[in-house]
Amino acid sequence: MKSGPGHVRSRREPDLALAEAVALAIALPDLEVVGSEVVRLPRAQPGLLFGTGKVDELKARMAEAEVDLVLVDGPVSPVQQRNLEKAWKVKLLDRTGLILEIFADRARTREGVLQVELAALNYQRTRLVRAWTHLERQRGGLGFVGGPGETQIEADRRAIDEEVVKIRRQLGKVVRTRELHRAARRKVPFPVVALVGYTNAGKSTLFNKMTGAEVMAKDMLFATLDPTMRGLVLPSGKKVILSDTVGFISDLPTQLVAAFRATLEEVLEADLILHVRDIAHPETEEQAADVGEILESLGVDEDVPMFEVWNKIDMLGPDTRAALLATDARTPGVHAVSALTGDGLETLLAAIGSVLDEERTEAVLHLGFEEGRARAYLHRENVVLEEAELETGHRIHVRWTARQRAAYEAIPG
Repeated sequence: MKSGPGHVRSRREPDLALAEAVALAIALPDLEVVGSEVVRLPRAQPGLLFGTGKVDELKARMAEAEVDLVLVDGPVSPVQQRNLEKAWKVKLLDRTGLILEIFADRARTREGVLQVELAALNYQRTRLVRAWTHLERQRGGLGFVGGPGETQIEADRRAIDEEVVKIRRQLGKVVRTRELHRAARRKVPFPVVALVGYTNAGKSTLFNKMTGAEVMAKDMLFATLDPTMRGLVLPSGKKVILSDTVGFISDLPTQLVAAFRATLEEVLEADLILHVRDIAHPETEEQAADVGEILESLGVDEDVPMFEVWNKIDMLGPDTRAALLATDARTPGVHAVSALTGDGLETLLAAIGSVLDEERTEAVLHLGFEEGRARAYLHRENVVLEEAELETGHRIHVRWTARQRAAYEAIPG
C-alpha cells in the first residue's frame, strides 16, 4: 500500500512507486502479495494515518482476503502503527521495517549482520509497542513479520540500549579487522573500481560477467547486501579490484544509510566509480538522482572519476538501442552495455583501463601533526604505502598519480 500525493516521494509516479514497493515485498521470503493499491491522502491523520472511512473499508477487504500483514510504503509513526494494527487485527510494517527485514534476510558477512541488528535496535527503540525477536530468531529476518517457532520478547529501553552498546563493541572489532585487510591491500596496491547504482539495476550481473564470479544475481530488489570484491585483469593486462555493493533506493531511511556507511566504504576509497543504471526503466532519471544524493551524503570525493554505465540495452527496441549506442560513442563517461549479453563490455573495459593507466610515482612526505587535513586526504585517496610517527609529525610513503599529487599540493596550510 502506498500513501498518496502528500507522501515525501513526490517526484515519483505513484503507480511506479507502488510497483517498487510490491517488488520489495516479494523480495522477502514466505510473503504472498494478495493485493496493492495507491491510497490518496489529502492529509495524514495523526492517530490512524488514514481517515476512519478508509480504515473501515480496508478492514473489510483485509478480512475477506484473510490478510495477516499490511505493508505501508512510507513512514508510519508508532502510534499510527499500534492503532492500525488494533483496528485491522493484523501486523503492519512501514517502509523502514520492511527494508530492515530484507536486509536481515540478505546480510551474509559478520559486519552486515551486526549493522542490520544495530539499525533494527535503533528503529525498535522508538517502537516499544512492538515485539523484537532478532536476538533469538530461528530463521532469517528480524521477526517483525512473525513466523512459526518464534518467541516474542517485550524489551524495555534499557535492554535495547545495553544490546546497542554490545553490538557497537563487536562491530568495532570487525571494522578493525577489515581495516587491517585494507591496509594490507594498500601495499599491493591495485586500483579499486566500485559498482554503485539503484537496486536491481544489474550491478551483480555486470560484476559476474566482468569477473566470472557467481555473486547472487536475481531480478529481485536488494539481491546483494554485503560488498563482494574480486580481482579483474583488464585487456591491457592491468590488474584492478572490482567491488559490488548494496543497491541504493529512494527514501532509504537516514538511520540505514548511516548503519551501512561502513559497508559502502569501498566506494569512498575507489579510484573509479561505475554508476550502473537500468536504462530501460521508465524512471531511470529519478533513480540516477537518488543514487547521486546518496553518494553525496556519503561524502564521495567529486574528483574521483565516474562512468555512467547504461545497462539493460537488450531490453530496448532496436532503434532506441542504436540511438543509445550512438550517444555512448560521442559522450565521454557514458557506456551503454548489456550485462546479460555482454554487448558493450569490451569498450567499457578499455575505458576503465585508460582511466586507471595513469602513471603513478612514489614519494616520501613529512607532515607535521597539525597537517591533519592533508594526512586525511592521502588516506582517503588510498595512496599510503607506509606510515611512521616521528617526534615532529608523520613520515608517509605514498604512491600516487599526478592528479592526486596536484590535489594534495592545493590543500591549504
